[in-house]
Amino acid sequence: MTRSEVRVLAHPPKNMSEQIITQEGFNELKKELEYLKVDKTREIAALIKHTASFGDLKENAAYHDAKDKQAFLQGDIKQLENRIRNLRVVEIRHSGKVELGTKVTLLMDGEEEVMEIVSPAQSDPTKGKMSYESPLGKAILNKVIGQEFEVSVNGNKFACKILKIE
Repeated sequence: MTRSEVRVLAHPPKNMSEQIITQEGFNELKKELEYLKVDKTREIAALIKHTASFGDLKENAAYHDAKDKQAFLQGDIKQLENRIRNLRVVEIRHSGKVELGTKVTLLMDGEEEVMEIVSPAQSDPTKGKMSYESPLGKAILNKVIGQEFEVSVNGNKFACKILKIE
């Protein structure tokens, strides 16, 4: 992706139907697409060749199963290509505020939490990746270091303070 293809977003768009993602997430999707197009396609082609050797193709269930896998793979590739084509990559601006793509150290009810603010597609709380659409994600957007606030998550209220923004 060239510099001219990257659109700078200070924070998530007002129109939530817009597909936005961090550069890291974009790179992961491109890597996944490459895997499907190269490795997985070769694997299924070899499976088709192998199952075709079993004999009569009209009654060869293994062959038909392999062909179905090939069709599903092609569908997955098309879907991923379309998704990638419709993404906007966020450039981290280091504005001093919590934004999409920034890493935040947060004091939450007395415990330190480190999380990265990402798009919903990249969200994985077990890896410290919090969607900007989650209650906590919404609450910390545009906050600055030292700012204190309260957030409600699943009916529970938590006292929070921004300790560090990277």
